[in-house]
Amino acid sequence: MPDRELLQRFSEGDREAFAALYREHFPAVFRFVLYMTGDRIEAGEITQDVFVWLIHHGEDFDPGRGPLPAFLGGVARKMLHRRQQLGRRWLPLEETALGPAADAAPDLVDGIGKRQDLEDLRRAIATLPERYREALVLCDLEEKSYQQAAGELGCALGTVRSRLHRARELLVRKLQGKKEGQKC
Repeated sequence: MPDRELLQRFSEGDREAFAALYREHFPAVFRFVLYMTGDRIEAGEITQDVFVWLIHHGEDFDPGRGPLPAFLGGVARKMLHRRQQLGRRWLPLEETALGPAADAAPDLVDGIGKRQDLEDLRRAIATLPERYREALVLCDLEEKSYQQAAGELGCALGTVRSRLHRARELLVRKLQGKKEGQKC
């Protein structure tokens, strides 16, 4: 059933219609917010806020302007921005070393190392300036096209490409600096 019809049914009191919308769109909204914040708890809170907002403002969705996932992404972006303005801190890229015991099993060390690398990547992404982080998350992590990202961000295609290029450069520098800091 199309999102528009589900929203209409929900506005008429059908709770199952909202549950269907939630099940369909929760993973993408959560993933986007998680990539933007680097924090699962905060991502869960903001994602819930997006859907609570939708309960009260579902009539604001205009299918003529774009699909519901893009609309929900815009709501999530605004909520992220609002939290940032209210003084919520973003995760800094900490200079932490893996430091496993010398006699640890090699498989365990490899597993810990991979998890640490992923955590370092999440933290590095979370420290990027918002405009670059959004482009990186939408295009590289969410695998959206430049056109889709431009539509969600409300900017030109060339702007998305340049922000993505800059985000990748910054990310490489952050991660290289992290590795060099660990070698010393």
